[in-house]
Amino acid sequence: MVRVRTCSIRTERGFTLIDHIFALLILSVALLGLVALAWAVIGANASSKTRTEALTLVQDKLEDMRRVGYDYAVLTNTTVTEAYGSMAGAPSYKRVTTVLPGTPAPGLQTITVTVYWAADMRSLSSSVLLGR
Repeated sequence: MVRVRTCSIRTERGFTLIDHIFALLILSVALLGLVALAWAVIGANASSKTRTEALTLVQDKLEDMRRVGYDYAVLTNTTVTEAYGSMAGAPSYKRVTTVLPGTPAPGLQTITVTVYWAADMRSLSSSVLLGR
């Protein structure tokens, strides 16, 4: 007599629609978090670039004033404003240079350079003392 062996094939149920929706929900939340992070990094990089350009404009003007020296500056309080669009390569910045001779003491002058951007909503400033 021949014995026939029967084998049963097990079928697995697989994933349900609810499982798929739940997985997509988790994936969507994770991806939205990554998009928000990328957006924040891009914004921080743009802000850093703007501040670096402003700082360069401040340093350039202060170096110009140091190079010409104390005797070049005028003997009265002077404020010079370079309006938006007047500086080559930096149209979105305004630079204000103030010279205060005799401040904080005779024989010294305080030179302050302030750079503005974003319609004067943001600014960066630095000062230097020059003496005879």
